[in-house]
Amino acid sequence: MASFKILLVEDDPNLGQILNEYLTLKGYETKLCRDGEEGVKAFKREAFDLCLFDVMLPKKDGFSMAKEIRRDDKVTPIIFLTAKSMKEDTIEGFKIGGDDYITKPFSMEELLLRIQAILRRTAEKNPQISDQKIFEFGSFRFDFDKQILSWDGGENRLTSKESELLRLLCLHENQPLDRSTALKIIWRDDSYFNARSMDVYIAKLRKMLKADESVQIITIHGSGFKLITESNAEKE
Repeated sequence: MASFKILLVEDDPNLGQILNEYLTLKGYETKLCRDGEEGVKAFKREAFDLCLFDVMLPKKDGFSMAKEIRRDDKVTPIIFLTAKSMKEDTIEGFKIGGDDYITKPFSMEELLLRIQAILRRTAEKNPQISDQKIFEFGSFRFDFDKQILSWDGGENRLTSKESELLRLLCLHENQPLDRSTALKIIWRDDSYFNARSMDVYIAKLRKMLKADESVQIITIHGSGFKLITESNAEKE
């Protein structure tokens, strides 16, 4: 994936440092600011692909920052980080022009997947931002944009949900994909009924991948799924 630049504004020294190090480790260029005024100044000085704003900040809160930024910039995605969970705060964040809203405490993996999903959607509207759309694993080639999974001698056209799910699995190739995280990213809710729906899509993807025995989607019981692509793939 291309190197994206993220503006992170978080006044909690421990969480700010952890997020900064985690995103850097994942290949993002991250600018960490400790208060709202510093964050706005940084945004005006430099170009960023995405913003992560804590809502409760000294000098200028996250909502005020977003309002100021949105006067001139209607495009750059903004994700709010907050300990608040009231519906009114969520609505306020979206009214201001936020793209997503995640409540503390949250898993780093969920935040990463939300960032990836937003950057992918932004890339469709902004040609200056690129993201991975083509995946090759085993004997398969997966074109996310065209929603086509192809291999020597065959091709399957996927539904939107199948494509979203396969893309998450590909991004986590040979690594666990948390069930709850996938549900929140694709279905926006990890309810029992959505979980059952996801199981149906997993079964469909498994059937398609039978064309190459070295590729499997295994279930990690109590956790999620893993796309295995080694020739000595584990047995489920």
